[in-house]
Amino acid sequence: MPGQQREVEFRFLAEPTDVNFGGKVHGGMVMKWIDQAGYAAAVGWSGRYCVTVAVGGIQFVAPILIGDLVTVRATLVHTGTSSMHFAVDVVARDLKGSVERRATRCVIVFVALDAPDGKPAPVPPWQPVSPDDRRLAEYAQRLLALSTTIEAEDSGQTTGHGG
Repeated sequence: MPGQQREVEFRFLAEPTDVNFGGKVHGGMVMKWIDQAGYAAAVGWSGRYCVTVAVGGIQFVAPILIGDLVTVRATLVHTGTSSMHFAVDVVARDLKGSVERRATRCVIVFVALDAPDGKPAPVPPWQPVSPDDRRLAEYAQRLLALSTTIEAEDSGQTTGHGG
């Protein structure tokens, strides 16, 4: 039932096929995991097919190594008319220890689409209840505002070779 699943958590082991030449899981793989968890959360919340429209504030803060247990957690932190914003945390830990380390954090935005023509479709509203909910919602909105500002500045820059 739409509007019931606010959080999705994926868990798996980082495999040798996930790493770059430096022996760490590469950023593209982490971004794929983020998109997959976000998609599952968005469909779970909206009950509709969804598409990614933005990723903001992605930070790679600690490496993920082969054999680490990886947890990707996507939590709904804001809804618009047809959009859903999820705070995503990626944490990793060596199975031989118990200390988790945050590897990546970001906000990902999905839009729900209706089936016949692929137009944006309404999603169930969500309102923050707890102080943590409000903090996450504010964090997500700040990150997306920052990303929008950077994007606007980048689009105003000229490219090419001057002379």
